[in-house]
Amino acid sequence: MYKERECFLCGRNGADDPLDKHHIFGGAYRRKSEQYGLTVYLCHARCHEKGRHAVHRDGEVMRWMREYGQRKVMDEQGWTVEEFIREFGKNYMNVPEDLAGAMQQLHLLQEETEDPEEPEDKVNFILTDDALPY
Repeated sequence: MYKERECFLCGRNGADDPLDKHHIFGGAYRRKSEQYGLTVYLCHARCHEKGRHAVHRDGEVMRWMREYGQRKVMDEQGWTVEEFIREFGKNYMNVPEDLAGAMQQLHLLQEETEDPEEPEDKVNFILTDDALPY
């Protein structure tokens, strides 16, 4: 579980590398990040600005952080994707909830119409937070 005064990404306490407060959604949405508690602490050099996988240098980490922020605020506020977009301008989730539901329905339909004689070609989709890289 994340403790506020440790690095959100690596868990360090800031003794060797001071912690910076990072707004998950910056720029025009910086105040909204504050308002909705979408800030985390990150090691200044290692995880925030200069490290190989620092949030401001690694686009994948930035995308993951924004998806995390979106899921967090949607859960806490009870928002849909559309309501999140109204507040923060765009959807940051890899698979929108309506697409996930459509994929699940398609999978159920395919199961009903499969011919047992034909070989199966399956694609597995993992739609959990556990699949995120950090």
